[in-house]
Amino acid sequence: MLNGSRKYSSLPSSPSSSWASSSSSSSSSSLPAAPRRSPRALQRHSSLLSHYSSLLESYTEGEIRQLISALVERYSQAMNSGAHELPLFPRSGSRRKRARARHKPCALKELEVSVSELGLGYESDETVLFRYCSGTCEAAVRSYDLSLKSMRSKKKIKKEKVRARPCCRPLAYDDDVSFLDAYNRYYTVNELSAKECGCV
Repeated sequence: MLNGSRKYSSLPSSPSSSWASSSSSSSSSSLPAAPRRSPRALQRHSSLLSHYSSLLESYTEGEIRQLISALVERYSQAMNSGAHELPLFPRSGSRRKRARARHKPCALKELEVSVSELGLGYESDETVLFRYCSGTCEAAVRSYDLSLKSMRSKKKIKKEKVRARPCCRPLAYDDDVSFLDAYNRYYTVNELSAKECGCV
């Protein structure tokens, strides 16, 4: 009935010798120690290790090297960017942040850029304050937008290019912008920066 891990010492032949041995020993217990069970967390850990070791055995040596180099590269990128953990498992909080970022309401924003970066064909190092409209218009959906979307899904409207949702666009524009180009020629551009944004 007893398993082989427990070891019992043979009993002494006489009770006097037993009493002598127990009195001569220190206060430490002479009973054998019971075997300890490993915690369940360790059992799960060992099962995970055996699972992943069997999984890694199916890879070739070149594939394992490629996997390790990719992990090392991601770790160094995370440390250089100031993060303190491997970006292997993105947290659900970051997913919610991205979802909130996609549904920001329509608003006016600004950016300082050079005239050459505006893409209007002018060569100039002068900088201007470019104001633009950014955000979504989910709250501004009207019956028109819903009906238009339904007509498009039922193939009632096929060829025309129509937008079935409101768009964040400028409602008014800022003052005209004047600048000198690289050849000292003077130009004025109108309706360049947004002044007010709305869903249209």
